[in-house]
Amino acid sequence: MKELEDRIQRDGTVRAGDVLKVDNFLNHQCDVELFDKMGAEWARLFAGKRVDKILTIEASGIGIACVAARHFGNVPVVFAKKYQSINLDGDQYVTNIYSFTKQKNYSVIVAKKFLTAGEHVIIIDDFLAKGNALNGLIEICEAAGAVVEGIGIAVEKGFQDGGEKLRARGYDLQSLAIVKSMDPETGKITFA
Repeated sequence: MKELEDRIQRDGTVRAGDVLKVDNFLNHQCDVELFDKMGAEWARLFAGKRVDKILTIEASGIGIACVAARHFGNVPVVFAKKYQSINLDGDQYVTNIYSFTKQKNYSVIVAKKFLTAGEHVIIIDDFLAKGNALNGLIEICEAAGAVVEGIGIAVEKGFQDGGEKLRARGYDLQSLAIVKSMDPETGKITFA
């Protein structure tokens, strides 16, 4: 998606350790108009697929998924929580993931009443690097008996292996911007 790539070039910051900061429009401050265009693009890319729900993970995927849901017939958005709380009741799907950004393991939780057998799901998230978060969400879908119809990613770090592994497993992975390389010294970002 050219508009997203242009925005990353203009407003993104490359940091050491394969970090791409896009917090001024994607995952801290949110450009809702851009999110709307991203949602429309995913709806186009996944046209013809049955979509009962959109699944994401807190926190950065929630805004993008909610706006995208409008383009899939206003389907519900379910987000996996990273922390157990007194508000989570009943049976739950739980899996563990490692966060590249936070450098720690999380248990992620979805209440069983919000994801059921036979539902068709699109997973939406802001970033894909190694694929840890997505693999956790896929595990939850498998435990629920839900069908993963596709995965929509805003920014994929194509120089890491998460996307390649998911595509090799047969998932319909649609990334709107795939970063081929980035240099923290020059700030240069190259797209696939």
